[in-house]
Amino acid sequence: MPRISNSLVGILNFLVFLLSIPILGSGIWLATRHGTDCERFLQGPVIIIGVFIMLISLAGFVGACFRVSWLLWIYLFVTFLLIILLFCFTIFAFVVTNKGAGQLASDKGYKEYRLGDYSHWLQDRVQNGDNWRKIKSCIRDTKVCKSLSQDYVYNVATEFYLRNLSPIQAGCCKPPSSCGYVYRNATYWDWVPPSPTATSDSDCASWSNDQDQLCYNCNSCRAGVLASVKHDWRKVAALNIILLIFLIVVYSLGCCAFRNNGRSAGYRRPKGYP
Repeated sequence: MPRISNSLVGILNFLVFLLSIPILGSGIWLATRHGTDCERFLQGPVIIIGVFIMLISLAGFVGACFRVSWLLWIYLFVTFLLIILLFCFTIFAFVVTNKGAGQLASDKGYKEYRLGDYSHWLQDRVQNGDNWRKIKSCIRDTKVCKSLSQDYVYNVATEFYLRNLSPIQAGCCKPPSSCGYVYRNATYWDWVPPSPTATSDSDCASWSNDQDQLCYNCNSCRAGVLASVKHDWRKVAALNIILLIFLIVVYSLGCCAFRNNGRSAGYRRPKGYP
């Protein structure tokens, strides 16, 4: 009679193997498109994650169902490392996203964001030139600002100011309120003298009505990205706690299956037993 733990480990890893197929497929699809910098930036991690999940789930499935102890040992070892890494990442994510929050602009419905409010580690990531080039490419590809200008093209300034903009929309698609630009539409603003270079905020000079530039080189845009990252990382960290519980349960079942394999390998029928 097959051991229950072996069967459960086999079933769970078969389901995980099925999950890895669309993940790997999406990475291969991105690689064959030869598209934008954003797509090239994403394809590598997606393919690596897909292959990793596929191989590990196969090791767990074969090791548990076919009683291959050395494969099951590799599976348990990697699962243990994954538990440690997920635990460390979860703690790290809560620590580096502990600082930073948007401030409601005066008489506005949206918040504005400052780069200096976030942790130095996060600041370093978006101030790296190569990283930021790829992030800007992703912002352009998602057409966040283009959709904003289409949605609010006919709005008057008072209506626009009451909108609840996302952090990236507030930081990348319009100039900071302190710069004194005058609203024309969501992504087109006029400057009233004195020159924006006279202000101490470098973002005022970085703003451009060129729809391919806007405030993509502004620190407010970097801060908006970090606000989105903080929000997403907090959700990922919460999901990681659930995933950790799941992995610990699977790891425990895998240990039972590994012990069962050892017992089966060491079992010998008594002499003369049919």
